[in-house]
Amino acid sequence: MPAGALAPRPSAEAAVDWGKTSDDSEERQFLLGPRRRGSDLAFALRVVGEMVRGFRHLHFVGPCVTVFGSARFDVDHPYYRLTRLLGGALADVGFTVLTGGGPGLMEAANRGAREAGGRSIGCNIILPAEQKPNPYLDDWVQFRYFFIRKLMLAKYSYAFIAVPGGYGTLDELFEVAVLIQTGKMTDYPIVLLGVDHWRPLVGYLRDRLVSAGTVDAADVDRLIVTDSPVEAAAIVRDRALGNFGLTYGPRAHPRWWLFERAPRRRAGA
Repeated sequence: MPAGALAPRPSAEAAVDWGKTSDDSEERQFLLGPRRRGSDLAFALRVVGEMVRGFRHLHFVGPCVTVFGSARFDVDHPYYRLTRLLGGALADVGFTVLTGGGPGLMEAANRGAREAGGRSIGCNIILPAEQKPNPYLDDWVQFRYFFIRKLMLAKYSYAFIAVPGGYGTLDELFEVAVLIQTGKMTDYPIVLLGVDHWRPLVGYLRDRLVSAGTVDAADVDRLIVTDSPVEAAAIVRDRALGNFGLTYGPRAHPRWWLFERAPRRRAGA
């Protein structure tokens, strides 16, 4: 896509099918305010159960790089092709590609990883639009709660790469940035792929927030912007593996009585 050119809009069909309000009112009721103590306790237990299931499922899949991106871009979009190359480049340097597991650019990253012979994992979210895991996943785990899904994407990654997206992508990106800024998370690399898409946002952060003193220049400098999937993968390899090595978690084997299992691959992978 030529520099400065406007990217085509996502298809109207994709925009309609994605991100509908949930038919299940539980989350909305929970966020309305105080409820019966038993109701809140039951909700908390469901949350803990989903969290533990995520821990047990993803314990052995890494080392991972999480790719955040829009579900709304189809296979013919330039961003899909760019993200597919990114997935392959990450697989080439030895990382498992971890995404939200859905369509669009999530699918593109998973597809690129699979085509390059790497491992491809998804953390899928259950929505009323019946979002299904994309067909390029070796394995996936489904979540009901967005905040648990985001926790898993953050917990099991050595680096984070944001490709173009909307509210969800920005939410995930800035949550990771805040965790790193405040020292709640190790200083993992954050890469923004797609210069034309991200330049206005980075300019706003630097021109408005840094000048106002609401963030430090170092917080913005942490965001690495590039158009090159190969460069993005090299940054991840050099900074993440250089700082933290190849060791990924404790040396343990899956235990059936904890409902653990080694990562699987689909037939023909």
